[in-house]
Amino acid sequence: MSNTTFNIAAVERDTGLSKDVLRMWERRYGFPVPDRDSNGERCYPTEQVERLRVIKRLMDSGHRPGKLLAMPPEALAELAPRRSMPGPQAETPSCADELESLIGLIKGHDGAGYQQAMHHRLAREGMQRFVQYTVAPLTHRIGESWEEGSIEVFEEHLFTELTKRLLRQSIAALPTARGGARILLTSVPEEQHVLGLLMVEALFTLEGAECIPLGTQMPLFEIARAAEAHRADIVALSFSIAFPSRQVPALLQQLRQLLPSGVALWAGGAGVGRCPSIDGVRLLASLPEAIGELNTWKATHA
Repeated sequence: MSNTTFNIAAVERDTGLSKDVLRMWERRYGFPVPDRDSNGERCYPTEQVERLRVIKRLMDSGHRPGKLLAMPPEALAELAPRRSMPGPQAETPSCADELESLIGLIKGHDGAGYQQAMHHRLAREGMQRFVQYTVAPLTHRIGESWEEGSIEVFEEHLFTELTKRLLRQSIAALPTARGGARILLTSVPEEQHVLGLLMVEALFTLEGAECIPLGTQMPLFEIARAAEAHRADIVALSFSIAFPSRQVPALLQQLRQLLPSGVALWAGGAGVGRCPSIDGVRLLASLPEAIGELNTWKATHA
């Protein structure tokens, strides 16, 4: 067992749980149980930080913190993997062995080998197939591994950063579209996963859309202002599986009210898989659905 400890600021950054929440749980539930350093400041053992990470993941999937904090670590470990994620929908998904080989390069900390293998796949498959049949299922598998705790946080970050770099380079090399649908791409506050946005941007650009990427974590009012400033036809948001699903409907309803009625609002990604239908919002759980919706939009606005 590691003797390493973390101060409360480090725990906040690592787990996504605020300092106020950590202190409140300590008082109310008796966990976490930090030690004190020579200055009397809280310091948290590694095993407690790991348990807090699991609790945060389960909270994001809808579990109540009071119940989770009362459970022993063994029960939490059994509960965590039960969360299932909808897989990417594709007609001819990449060979499982090939995807596992790519994941093996990440787990083997061979960033250069991963980049080379991905470049070869992109050259062989072309952008559309590469995004749908390599990047999407690979991201899904990495997400599953993260949910199950079978991949390290730094390994997931390596995968994300290298894949983002490749997608951005590839998108920059595509011809600039003019005259197609103007699509503003972003995510709501606290949704920092950008791979979904980059995958959609690549596919929409190939379909002739003019994409306006704003990155992640945009306040709702700013999304509405940007849509007006850029004369966007469509606002497209991405929700990852890690985003708290219970928050999605209210956020989409609020944004729908802020946007002009003539601006379409689309939401996609694994995070909308269980979301109920919302008036004025198109929920797109897969990349093929997103392409189909864009083609429908083009047909009705020709």
